[in-house]
Amino acid sequence: MDLKKSLQEDIQEGIKRIYAWDRSRIELQKTKSDFSGDYTLVLFPLVKILKKNLEEIALSLGEYLVSNSEFVSGYSHIKGFLNLSIKDHFLLENVRFVAQQLDEVQKKNETIMVEYSSPNTNKPLHLGHIRNNLLGYSLANILEENGYKVIKTQIINDRGVHICKSMWAWEKFGEGKTPESTQTKGDKLVGDFYVMFDKKYKEEIKELKEQGIPEERARKEAPSILEVQKMLLGWENGDEKVRALWEKMNRWVYLGFDVTYKRLGVNFDQVQYESTTYILGKDIIEEGIKKGVFYKKSDGSVWVDLSEEGLDEKLLLRSDGTSVYITQDLGTAVERFKRNSIDRLIYTVGNEQDYHFQVLFGVLKKLGYSWAGQLYHLSYGMVELPEGKMKSREGNVVDADDLMQQMYNIAKEKARELGKLDTLSPEEKRKSYETVGLGALKYFMLKVEPRKKMLFDPEESIDFNGNTGPFIQYAYARIQSLISKVDFSYDDFPQSIKLNPYERDLIYLLSIYKETLTKAADSLNPAHMANYVYDLVKSYNAFYQNNPILSVEDISRKKMRLYLSNLTAKTIKKSLALLGIQTVDRM
Repeated sequence: MDLKKSLQEDIQEGIKRIYAWDRSRIELQKTKSDFSGDYTLVLFPLVKILKKNLEEIALSLGEYLVSNSEFVSGYSHIKGFLNLSIKDHFLLENVRFVAQQLDEVQKKNETIMVEYSSPNTNKPLHLGHIRNNLLGYSLANILEENGYKVIKTQIINDRGVHICKSMWAWEKFGEGKTPESTQTKGDKLVGDFYVMFDKKYKEEIKELKEQGIPEERARKEAPSILEVQKMLLGWENGDEKVRALWEKMNRWVYLGFDVTYKRLGVNFDQVQYESTTYILGKDIIEEGIKKGVFYKKSDGSVWVDLSEEGLDEKLLLRSDGTSVYITQDLGTAVERFKRNSIDRLIYTVGNEQDYHFQVLFGVLKKLGYSWAGQLYHLSYGMVELPEGKMKSREGNVVDADDLMQQMYNIAKEKARELGKLDTLSPEEKRKSYETVGLGALKYFMLKVEPRKKMLFDPEESIDFNGNTGPFIQYAYARIQSLISKVDFSYDDFPQSIKLNPYERDLIYLLSIYKETLTKAADSLNPAHMANYVYDLVKSYNAFYQNNPILSVEDISRKKMRLYLSNLTAKTIKKSLALLGIQTVDRM
């Protein structure tokens, strides 16, 4: 029995019988802890519909429910809120229903593709990529748990001027260095040369400015950038030497990325490469020119006019024929819908690209693709450090690998201070440090609404008190320790116990797991699951601190409290898994 749904039906029936109105929208929420009751009906929306005052609606509906609903034992009305108390045995019966439904997934006839990560092959993954990957991966998990078929994908930005900058610097300053010869991860080595290019480029601009050349012109005429542009043109024209260097350096980066993804715990079902999709994009642009959707300027560049869509003119192809980002994005989108039977495509990309995706979606609609309205940009705020914004060109970034290792080290230090893992083997300790450290990182990233900019503080994220991953993982470990001390049948669940406020509160939170899961999927917002599991742990801690479990003499109550503890642990583990976070039995 779904208690909340059944109660909603009883309320709707009451409104129909009393006021002859059967199209009311019922908003039920948890009763605030300051008041008596389990569920609260918000009455304000009914005042306008029923044309009655709050007191009259509350009194008539409350009396009706007490007399006619088998669930309601009493009610109170506080300033537009009708608080309903539920009979104990129905709350207990609902616990069984919740436990049975926990692992059930209702399959939906819809396939959703979720894109995330999509890095450039000129640098290693950094803190910003971590938020991107965690958002996309957890969203994919949440959608899948809601019954959707999900395809996780990324597009590797493996070509373009930024890639050529690293290649040029390696040719000039690399002296044949490789990941093996330098004992360096390939993506880090390539990233070092990207920083070297920027340093050289700035030196050249400074020299030109000292010769009296304006900065804007100096930026265009600096020798290094001219050579990089020549290299990019050579790449697009199939120059064998340029292509060989490109393939070699990209291989280094891919191997480095794989190591980072594995430790972060994310994966992909499909991977595309811009070096392929940009060609498809060029074909689409040619088609758009023929249809009159796009136009050429006198210098040969190709543009689209989106002024009717509230945007402006957008460059699609440079005058020398080389592509821009949107060129390959057009090809990527079209290829995805050709290769897959998908109903929706979600792009997990930072909010600095909001305008880009407005343009991309607008261009695809102008081209007449029927699925253009099924595209969604999951825009998220940037991650900043206490010292400010990161800049890859200057090497001022928090490297993803370094950050994960830092989290591991902090978790190790904290565990040693507490001294609770002394009896574990070295391998068990290592696994615990990894799980707690990365759990802290992931939870800190995902508890924040995606659209909000966030400040990441490693020390704050791994605090064992407050709204953190370790706080939640510790509650799970505490429950595992508790239930390991007893042996009883969870099937023998009592149905006739008078519940106290702590038990009722915990039962309510356990009952809304599925509701929260649906909310997270519908809003494309993993923060709902993160904050739900935090609230669940807070409720369990209050329950645990105020209710003896193993020492309680009433056997039925002991079984009930153990059952609630076990179900709480399962719900914590399941909620964390959706966020990509593991649990440990000891902390």
